[in-house]
Amino acid sequence: MPEPLLAPRVAWLAERARRDGARPALRFEGEDLTFAGLAARVAVLAACLRAAGVRPGDRLAVLMNAGARLVEIVHAAQWTGLTLVLVNTRLTAAEIAGILADADPALVLAEPALAARLPAGIRALVGAQLDATAIDRPLEPVALDPRSVFTILYTSGTTGRPKGAMLTHANHAASAAASRANLGIVDGDRWLVALPLHHVGGLSVLFRCVLDGVPLTVQAGFDPERVLAAIAAGGVTLTSMVATMLARLLDALGGSRCPGALRAVLLGGGPVPAALLERAWAQGIPALPTYGLTEAASQVTTASRGNARRSSASAGRPVAGTEVRIVGAGRDGVGEIAVRGPTVMAGYFRDAGATAHALRGGWLHTGDLGRIDAAGGLHVADRRCDLIVSGGENVYPAEVEAALLAHPAVLEAGVFAEPDPEWGQRVCAAVVLRGGARASAEDLRGFAARYLARFKVPRSIAFFDSLPRTSSGKLQRRRLATRERR
Repeated sequence: MPEPLLAPRVAWLAERARRDGARPALRFEGEDLTFAGLAARVAVLAACLRAAGVRPGDRLAVLMNAGARLVEIVHAAQWTGLTLVLVNTRLTAAEIAGILADADPALVLAEPALAARLPAGIRALVGAQLDATAIDRPLEPVALDPRSVFTILYTSGTTGRPKGAMLTHANHAASAAASRANLGIVDGDRWLVALPLHHVGGLSVLFRCVLDGVPLTVQAGFDPERVLAAIAAGGVTLTSMVATMLARLLDALGGSRCPGALRAVLLGGGPVPAALLERAWAQGIPALPTYGLTEAASQVTTASRGNARRSSASAGRPVAGTEVRIVGAGRDGVGEIAVRGPTVMAGYFRDAGATAHALRGGWLHTGDLGRIDAAGGLHVADRRCDLIVSGGENVYPAEVEAALLAHPAVLEAGVFAEPDPEWGQRVCAAVVLRGGARASAEDLRGFAARYLARFKVPRSIAFFDSLPRTSSGKLQRRRLATRERR
């Protein structure tokens, strides 16, 4: 079993290849690479970047979907001493232009299918253009300052203009170390990533694998059948996903148990319905709810195997080295979640005001609401901006969504507010039914009333074919009120 790397001062892949070059590193679409083979490719790619004119400290923006090429580029950026700006591939041309104008990269790399969304006049290399750069020899990795910014990841923008969270090499290394302390490393471990690599949940797995010496399987997008095949045939033991992905995985399984030998499935992206957790564990999927965010380099808390099986499961206790507290708690114990520790970002790129507000008092103020139970577990209620206040009562959309999702006909649910002249706001819901299932709004209101106080039961329920989500799977509640009904 390889020894973990403890934040070396050269590119992590270079040091891993020096120690464990023959070990498997990456599998993508039937191709396998060892750490030495991957490092050889990255050294050539790094030389191409240098020949293209970028220098240590420059910003490199990348618009590519997950795959071996993107993995190589991430490592090459660190190898070359660049700051990496990974751009969400689901954004529109206008949104991409806004991010690139803010990030002001020295160079953009894009895959051909996405290049048309780049703004005119920006310096970009598309597809194989970078490989055509003339080089004399592979590049030796540059020395790294762990405190320097490695990635700028733009927040999803569900609450306003996206901001670039600056994460250092030390931030990402601390996140990997915390995950290692929580999950351990077992001989035969293999991580699977079907999340976008421009999202911190997917990117953090890439870093864990190179720092821990564990092989990584990357899939281009989430397909439940392909994920199950990789688990069964490829020895996958660890993966991360969001609740909607887990639900689709369980649907693909039908009533059968999951093949293979999964040790853990980390679930992020928001509160996880208890019924979904119970179903996962019953079918051999050890699903562990987590709470994390871009500004903390991924995980902040993770549930233990024992706690995750309880219907009242929390998102777990803080990971090693991280502190969590609740600020401004009300009578129900719910307040803003604040985080402190080595994974917390350096700040927002070129936004001193937002940085000062988010990091005031030495704590990251997340804007998320939650409470801490007697055992130290974090229960995430919602984002502060999603809180509904109806007749002076606080309603947390995630709680109402969980009640609706417990109905066997409901596949997806989103809860949001609409103005009400009497109560200030009224609770509304958007629902997607399972294929072939039937349920009326009154059916669902009556079902929810079994679990919720009267003021929490949706006043209206509309039906849709799908709900708007970010690329990381988070529900975009702010868009629900304007959706066209089915």
